[in-house]
Amino acid sequence: MSGYMRMGWVRHGLTSWNKAGKIQGTTDIPLSAEGKMQAHRLAHRLSIENRVWHGVVCSDLQRAETTARIVAERLNIPLLTDVRLRERGFGEAEGTTEAERVARWGSGWRGKVPGQESDEQVRSRGLAFVEEFSDKHAGESWLVVTHGSFIGQMLQALETGVDDHHISNLSLTILDREGDRWVPILHNCTEHLNLP
Repeated sequence: MSGYMRMGWVRHGLTSWNKAGKIQGTTDIPLSAEGKMQAHRLAHRLSIENRVWHGVVCSDLQRAETTARIVAERLNIPLLTDVRLRERGFGEAEGTTEAERVARWGSGWRGKVPGQESDEQVRSRGLAFVEEFSDKHAGESWLVVTHGSFIGQMLQALETGVDDHHISNLSLTILDREGDRWVPILHNCTEHLNLP
C-alpha cells in the first residue's frame, strides 16, 4: 500500500428498522422516506463543496445502494457495488431490539449471538476491499457507502485513532491514505442534515 487515495465513508440513510432500534445486519431493509431525504441532503452538500469525488462504491444491500445512487446521480459520477461492503451478519440478532437482545443473551450479547460474523471476519473482508480498491484507484477520491458496524470495524482496522462507537446515519468520515497510513480528515460529520 502506498501513494495517495481518499475515501469518504458514508453510512446509509435511515430505515424503519433504524428508527425502531432493530439490528439489520444483512437483512435487506429499504430506506425510509426520511432516509432518502437525508441522502439528498448529503448529495446537495457534496455538490457545493470544493472536494472532487471520482465515484461512489457501495454495499449491495438496498439501503446503501439507494443512498449511493442518489449521491452518484447528483454528482454525475460512476456507481459501483461491492459485496464486501455489506453490513456484518448479525445472525439470530437480526430484527431484534436492544431490549430483546439483552433479554435473550444478556448485556454482553455482542459475543454470544449464534450465526454472527466475528470482528475478524468483518475486518478481513473490509481490509481486502480497501487494499484492492485503493491500489486500483490510487490518486483518486471515492465515496464508500456502507453500514454503521462495518464502518466502526474499519476505523479500528485501519488504526485511525478516531471514536468508532456510534456512526450516525448519513454521516461522512473522510480518510486520506498517506504512505501506508490512513489519516482522518473529517469524522462522523452530519452537518448537512441540519441544513434547511
